[in-house]
This record gives sequence, C-alpha cells and structure tokens, in this order.
Amino acid sequence: LGWAPCPGQPPGATTALLASGPDGEMLWLDVTHRPGQAPWVRLMGRYLLPPCKQRWHTCAAFLPQGGLLVCGDRRGSLLLFPCSSSPGWAVESAGIADGSTSPVGEDTGSGSEPFCLSHKGALPLEAPLSMLFGLHGKMGVTSVTCYGGYIYSTGRDGCFHQLRLQGQQLEVLRKHRPCKGLQWIEELRFTPDGDLLVLGFHADNFVVWSSRTGENLHCIPCGGGHRSWSYCSNASAEAFAFVKCGDVMLYHREAEPCEQQVLLESLHGREITCVRRLGVVEVPGHATLNIFVTGSEDTTACVLALSKRSQAAMPLTRLSDHISSVRALALASPAGPGDEGFGDEGLCTLLFSAGGRAQIECYRLLCAGDPASESAVACQVIHVASHRLDKHWERKKNRHKLVKMDPETRYMSLSVVPGTSSEQLPAPWKFLAAACSDGSVRVFGLLEAARKLVLVAESFHHQRCVLKVEAFLHTWAGERRHLLCSAATDGSVAFWDITSPITDATDALHQAEGEIQPLALGTPLLTIMAHSCGVNSLHIRETPEGQYLVASGSDDGSIHICLLEVALGRGEAMAGTCLRVLERVARPCAHAAHVTGIRVLRPDLLLSASVDQRLTLWRRGPGGLDALSTTFFHVPDLAELDCWEVAEAGGELRYYCVLCGQGLEML
Repeated sequence: LGWAPCPGQPPGATTALLASGPDGEMLWLDVTHRPGQAPWVRLMGRYLLPPCKQRWHTCAAFLPQGGLLVCGDRRGSLLLFPCSSSPGWAVESAGIADGSTSPVGEDTGSGSEPFCLSHKGALPLEAPLSMLFGLHGKMGVTSVTCYGGYIYSTGRDGCFHQLRLQGQQLEVLRKHRPCKGLQWIEELRFTPDGDLLVLGFHADNFVVWSSRTGENLHCIPCGGGHRSWSYCSNASAEAFAFVKCGDVMLYHREAEPCEQQVLLESLHGREITCVRRLGVVEVPGHATLNIFVTGSEDTTACVLALSKRSQAAMPLTRLSDHISSVRALALASPAGPGDEGFGDEGLCTLLFSAGGRAQIECYRLLCAGDPASESAVACQVIHVASHRLDKHWERKKNRHKLVKMDPETRYMSLSVVPGTSSEQLPAPWKFLAAACSDGSVRVFGLLEAARKLVLVAESFHHQRCVLKVEAFLHTWAGERRHLLCSAATDGSVAFWDITSPITDATDALHQAEGEIQPLALGTPLLTIMAHSCGVNSLHIRETPEGQYLVASGSDDGSIHICLLEVALGRGEAMAGTCLRVLERVARPCAHAAHVTGIRVLRPDLLLSASVDQRLTLWRRGPGGLDALSTTFFHVPDLAELDCWEVAEAGGELRYYCVLCGQGLEML
C-alpha cells in the first residue's frame, strides 16, 4: 500500500491509494474523507507491474503534466503508466449499475469485498508506457518526487537520479551519489532557500545531508532503516519520529540562528588536476561570465562560473560519477547553428572526463543565462555514457583464457578527434583518444543517440606510461587525414595516422550495432625523442601555410618545438601519409621545474607554465626561443593551464589563461 497526492485535487480532500496485489496487479483507488462517515472510494485504474521475484510497487507520484503516473518497484525499476481522472473511467464503491449508496465499509449483501473491487474488470489493465529496469539496483526504489519540471528518484543503492519526460518516455539525465557511506537514501526534500536535503540511513543512524554545504545537518542513532519513521522541519523546529523496540521515539530540535558564514565557496576538497574553458555566457545586468570545468583528486568535476567584475568563482553543479580521481577533461567542439542540440541562448557542448580505475564519463552540458538565480547561470547536465575497462572485461567471452589488463589503469589525457562525424550513418559517431598509464593509446567511439561509448582501437607501442595525447585534422585538396600525437614518460613523441582505423571502426560499428572487437592502431608514422624524461605538456597548432607546430614541455624543465609538414601520397606506389620535420627548436632549462602547461598562441608566440610558478611568454624566431616576459602566479603545484583569445572593443586581441593546481587562477 502507498499514498500519493491526487492530481488536480486540493491537499486533504482526496488522496490516491495505490495497492499491489497478486500477479503484479496494482490498483489506483481515490479515497475521499467524509467527516462522521466511512471514506468514499473510487477505483480509478489498474496497472500491470513487470515480472520479477518481488512484484510490488514501493512508491509513486502523479506527474504535474497530468495523465501520467510514475512509480518505483521492489526490483529497483522505474515505471511510467497512463492515468486518467475522468469519472468515465472510474468504478465507485456506491455501484455502477444499481445506484446503491452503501459505503465501502459495509456489506453489499454479496460478501465483504467492496463493490468497486468486485467490478474492477470494467477497467482495462494498463501496461507501462516506459520502463527503466533495475535503475536503482536490486534493493528497490524508495521515493519518487516531481520538482522544477524534473523527476527525482531515490533508492537503496546510495544514489538518486534526475530524470525528465520526453514524449511518453522516461529519460535519465544524471545520477547523483550525494555522500560516501550513505547507502540507503529514503527521500529528497527541496527547501524554500534552494537547498536540497537528502534523507537516508548510514549504518544505524538517520542522516539529513545538505547538498548546498556538502555536510550532515543531523545524524541521529535510531537502529537503521528497517523501521517506520517520519521527519518534519520548518523555520522554527525540526522533528524526527521513529519506532524502536516497539516504542515510539521522538527527536525534537528548536531552530537556532546559524552563526557560520561562508567566506569563500569551496571548489574542491583536494588538488585540481585539470581545467577547461567552455565559453562565455552573457546575462543582462551582469558582467560577462566565463564558464569553466575543473577536475580534481577528490573524484569530482565542477562546472563553475567566473565573473570578470567580481573575480569570484561560483560553482554551478558538481559531477560525482567517478569512483577515483579525475585526471583529464576534453570538450567536443561547441555546438554551432547547424549542429544538433545547439541553443541560441547559451553554451551547448559535450564533456568527457576520465581518470583513475580506467573510467570515462560523458556529459552533455547546457549553460544559459538565468538572472533569477544566485549565480546568474543555469546549468543543465545530461549524462550521456560511461565506460570502464573492467566492465568491458566482464562482458568478454572466454576471458578465463586471457590475461586481464591492469585494473589500476589511469587515463592521463584525453583529446576529441575533430571532424569525424559521418554523413553516411544514421547517427554520427564521435571519437575520443586517450593516453593510458598501462602504456596504451586507446580510441573510443561515442554514439550519443544510443548513449554508447565503445573501445574501437588501441596500441601498446610506447611500452610505458603515456602522459599526453593530442588529435588534429589535416585537410588538403578535399582529402582528410585524422592524425594523433602521443607522448610518454621516456620523452618520446609519436605521430599516428588514425584515418584508416576510424573508417574501419565506423563501418564495423554500423554493421555490428555498436559492439566490436578493438582494432589495431598500427605503428606510428614518426617518432621524435624530444626530451630526456616525461612529457608533461603538449599542444599542436596549425600555421597559415598548412604546417603544424608541435610544442612540448618536460619534467626536466625543457621546451621543445618542431615544425611538421604533412604529405599525402598519390597513386598506388605512394599511397599513405608522410610526415616531414622541417624545423626543431629546443630550449633546455626553460623553467626550474616541471613544465606542466604549454600553448602555441600564434606561430611566433608561445606560452609556458611550470611548477616553479612562472608563466613565461616566448617569441619564436630564426634563432630559437626568446623570453619576452615572465609573470609569477599564486597557484602551487601547477597541474594544467588553458588559454583563449578575446577581441577587445578596439579590435586588439588579448590572451587569457586559467591555471589549476592547489587552487585556481585566471590571468
């Protein structure tokens, strides 16, 4: 049995009672309270739950859109049913033929069963319109809530999901894991001041966790979640009642003024390992807001807005799907007017995040101006796909005959392969290159429409940890070549032509419907020993002449630049791609520590940053690299930098950069 507010009815007048019975049949009964009389009951609908071992519902809610009922079951599935509050579909307890007015609690002469249940066959047995099987694992769904145009579900798997309705289908947008150790989430409460409270049980304690502050507001010993309980709060007091050993216990607390004031919002709990700039959002009445994404050792990624006027960073949302540190971020090219999903009012892009435990997550980010919110920006996140090598391993056939890959593999760097959308396929695939700590370079394919992220190709050429990877596109005379650059801990920089593997993977994915065996990347076209030790930074920029400047920085503090030319063979005898090194420039001891950030701003201008907390601007000339200026920044243990250019009012170009490490700084 379960109660739910009736659609279109004032609170307290009529309430919906949902009852699960034999063979997975669930009944919707409208119960009307009548003072001094027995309640009035109407049978409104009959629904069929999907087959499972424990076939009953655990929670339900009517959607504000009307005509739809969403409920969760004991198997952890979320179901969407059609419903109608029209009296023509109802069977009342007073009868449908003889006009009897006997209340539901009295006998009708034919037995003790209410009249409305004896005639339930007059209503059709509805099947689910949409089903998300096992969304919350096997422990069951605990609550369903509708708020702000979205649907929120909680479960005993320690997660809550944000969903939306697309037509008559449920679509999962995000999965949140609010607090480590909170494995039994019971309910969500949205407060008037915009906070989201997560109610659940941690071991034998009842916990109220605040999403805004990221801390427990209450932790009450009660014996665990297997008991009846109720929590209520308002501006003046809070109360928690529960049953323990047959006794009803009450916890009561008067509201106290909060003396704690947040001076500076926290971005991450540990070191920031990577940063990417999404773009700018213009909001009327506010200064221009730069939108960034940061990844950290605290296993989260944060989308934040940075105001030029106040120089304050405001977190917009946090992505907490990773089970280990986030080491790398990559953005697909921002959507344009001709691209699917482009919005005229803000930013729309694909975000890839990767890190420890060989885990990659993909999200669709939608950022738009919202003057009513505190941050002036609204950020919607849609979780698109995820991939883990060990999960891929579990699906392999005859895996007992194979040697398992290192479960502690970490993704060190990501790069989206540009220009891979295929017009021949019904839906375009996007490809992502990853540098891995197990010595491999891997290429993944993403089909956003099907929410699939698939490993399509790999190579273990480097035989040691690959630190950086960068993909670029070469076009000439109508021909396109997808090229890839990878750098490892021995100081080598390798260049690959991945055009053929991507073409073969695209054909195989189309024929195999998204599941293929990983192809071989082959051997590199060219390998350069650029440094004496690990390459910590890498950047490639195309020159106006169609050549490519490849800049890299190393652990030994040196900077290396090479100028490459791509030659495409003609005819059968010269088929293939050839790379020629036109120029090489090395600057030993450019910094006093690891060079962890480098960017080619122009063919003659280079920017480098190091753990020595110096940001140096270099001019590239015939004689090599000449230092133009050096700026000291305040971020210790620099991990990465990102740069962009802005055209000022007078037409002058200005370069900005953001640096991350033990903090975040924009210059």
